This record gives sequence, structure tokens and C-alpha cells, in this order.
Amino acid sequence: MNVERVASRTSASALTVLAGLHVAWGLGSTWPLPDRETFSDLVVGGAGFPPPAACFAVAGALGTAAALVAGRPRTHPALSRLGTAGTAAVLGARAAAGLAGRTDLLSPGSSSPRFRRLDRIAYAPLCLALAASTALAAAARRR
Repeated sequence: MNVERVASRTSASALTVLAGLHVAWGLGSTWPLPDRETFSDLVVGGAGFPPPAACFAVAGALGTAAALVAGRPRTHPALSRLGTAGTAAVLGARAAAGLAGRTDLLSPGSSSPRFRRLDRIAYAPLCLALAASTALAAAARRR
């Protein structure tokens, strides 16, 4: 199996898992945290549990990104290539904002000190790794 295929499968799998997590949150779960207050501080970055519609919208975007990165729709490879490149760009922008401590520019209210710390050490690096892996998959599809 070549590196590009591994990158594509890894990215698509991670995006699918993240989509599922957002669905669980939309249904009211606070996993992996014990309560809504802690969840809001560490995951959202501010007061208030996110509304289900917001969680489901993010889940839909992540699921769509996973499908595109996985090479879907196979009947429209140009759409898959463009979507994969777009996914890499969005993940890269999210990583940059998080590493700079400015996720609040993309998600207003995401500014609690605990969130910013966790964003810099976990969320943004994950986005950066996914952006790199997805970019590798996108580059391979241009050949």
C-alpha cells in the first residue's frame, strides 16, 4: 500500500470518527468529560453547551469531508480532488488559528484559558496532522 493511500484512509477514518463524536454531542453526550460545564469550558471554550443543530452541522461537514477524502464520489474525481484540497485548507486554517491562540476568530466565544491551552496542545496539532495527511492525499490525486 502506498503512502498516499494510507494518508487518505487515515484522514477519512479520523474525520469519520470526529463526525460521530459530534453526532453524540448533538444528542447530548458530554463524552469524554463528566458534565456539561466542564465540556463547555474544555471543548467549546466558553459558557454554554452547543445546540444540537450546531453539532449536527459540524458532523455533516466532517462526514462530507471524510467521503471526499476517501475518493467519493468515484464518478466525479474532480469533485473529490477539489473537496480533498479544500478539506486540507480548512484543517490547516483551523490548526493555524489554534496554534496562534485565536480559535475565537473562527468560533466566537472559544476563549477560555483552559480551552486555549488544550487547543494548543491537542486540538490544533490534531488539525495540523489531519491537514498534512489530507494534503498528501490531495496531491496524489493530481497525478
